[in-house]
Amino acid sequence: MSTHPVTLFTGQWADLSFEEVARLAAEWGYDGLEVAASGDHLDLKRADEDDAYLASRKEILDRHGLQIFAISNHLAGQAVCDAPIDFRHKAIVRDYVWGDGDEEGVRRRAAEDMKRAARVARKLEVDTVVGFTGSSIWPYVAMFPPVPGEVIDAGYEDFAARWNPILDVFDGEGVRFAHEVHPSEIAYDYWTSVRTLEAIEHREAFGFNWDPSHMMWQNIDPVGFIWDFKDRIYHVDCKDTRMRPRNGRAGVLGSHLAWGDPRRGWDFVSTGHGDVPWEDAFRALDAIGYSGPISIEWEDAGMDRLHGAAEAVTFVRSLLWPPPEASFDAAFSNQ
Repeated sequence: MSTHPVTLFTGQWADLSFEEVARLAAEWGYDGLEVAASGDHLDLKRADEDDAYLASRKEILDRHGLQIFAISNHLAGQAVCDAPIDFRHKAIVRDYVWGDGDEEGVRRRAAEDMKRAARVARKLEVDTVVGFTGSSIWPYVAMFPPVPGEVIDAGYEDFAARWNPILDVFDGEGVRFAHEVHPSEIAYDYWTSVRTLEAIEHREAFGFNWDPSHMMWQNIDPVGFIWDFKDRIYHVDCKDTRMRPRNGRAGVLGSHLAWGDPRRGWDFVSTGHGDVPWEDAFRALDAIGYSGPISIEWEDAGMDRLHGAAEAVTFVRSLLWPPPEASFDAAFSNQ
């Protein structure tokens, strides 16, 4: 595991300039970045059309001794399948994706931006784009009032119809999409991940970004997920979750309370401070042959981020021990 680069996901740092985030990450000892298409970090439209702009991103990374291992287009991806499209999406997508706000127009432009992400990734010599898919059926997750099965079927058909053309472009560029299994997405837990792969006939261009934080609060075994989807773990994000002791009041749905509110039943915490079984997870990633980056997604309302992000990289590196010189089987082969 010593060969894994440790990277910082820049999505939670979009209020800072790309220059400043790169400087901080280098000072903290990160090997590189998972660059989000947010703020001034990476404008995909400019990067697709202007070689000088793309060169400026590379120059900043080079100057700080960093590499780029993946790009993220979570926010545009969310708008590809979502229904309804509303004020929430206007607040997160680029103006060129929002346009006049017509719902279907936003979905089409978001899909074009996901295709753009594949092209930009190839120009950056990156083979993975991380992101969300959105979902037309997430509003029915409570299944009450009762939802007919054909409505759920139509949601997966809608996903396949919208994402197969996107994945065609990914295939053409030799880039993979790593979907983050997450509430509000077409694949948000174990069985919806199974059904999502079935909907697109297990296309190799589509896999998963393993982020255990939202699995924990859904009571999904994040280590088991690694093993069961071992051929689809295309990227790893480290974000930790702490489940608060049950006191008869705090529920796992969060009660519409703000992040960090102590009345919540769970919250994000700095990596290594929560309930994710990191050592078991890293051993599982080794076992399936995952060789990509370990990307820290810092999010902790209770800790100053300039402290927490530096602490997180130290914690992750402490678990990335060198592999044994010889396997157990080899050691005992002559006994």
